[in-house]
Amino acid sequence: MEAIKIETGKSVALMRNDIDTDQIIPKQFLKNILKTGYGIHAFYDWRYLKESGRPNPDFILNKPSSKGATILVTGNNFGCGSSREHAAWAIKDWGFKVIIAGGYSDIFYMNCTKNGLLPIVLPQAARDILAKATPEETITVDLEHQKVKYYDREFAFDINPTWKEKFINGIDDIDLTMSHEQEIEAFEAQIPSFG
Repeated sequence: MEAIKIETGKSVALMRNDIDTDQIIPKQFLKNILKTGYGIHAFYDWRYLKESGRPNPDFILNKPSSKGATILVTGNNFGCGSSREHAAWAIKDWGFKVIIAGGYSDIFYMNCTKNGLLPIVLPQAARDILAKATPEETITVDLEHQKVKYYDREFAFDINPTWKEKFINGIDDIDLTMSHEQEIEAFEAQIPSFG
């Protein structure tokens, strides 16, 4: 997992509440078993015109100014709906590293943390200010000090210390397990063979 200590980047504001996982990545795109290749289909029904299949020029992610954005600022109850892990994969594959929302479904939140996508919870007033950032401006997420910075404004956020440590050190559950490899091998060596 890629470490995130400080992320300074452009942002995209998608200020809608209750964006569910089917809106993030529709079910017809869940055929791939890899974690990549989903970004092109992220928010598909909003990004593409139903009649022609062409990109919707009015949707924020299709605007040239959104290219290269790494921070998504959004509404309340983000990632509700089904438990599909593909939703986190799609957002990360599009290029986002951080999501700032008013809240998340529990399963989506955990899927983000396990896939290197940092989910931050901030109140509406803070997100309203961040949503005004122009494409030329950046937002800084300082995970170590648990602050989101935009010009002279700072917004503190909470995060579970375990997840904070994993993000800062760039380790996932597999890395954590493998750090105990010698102990696992020693335990396995004590198991009698019945062959």
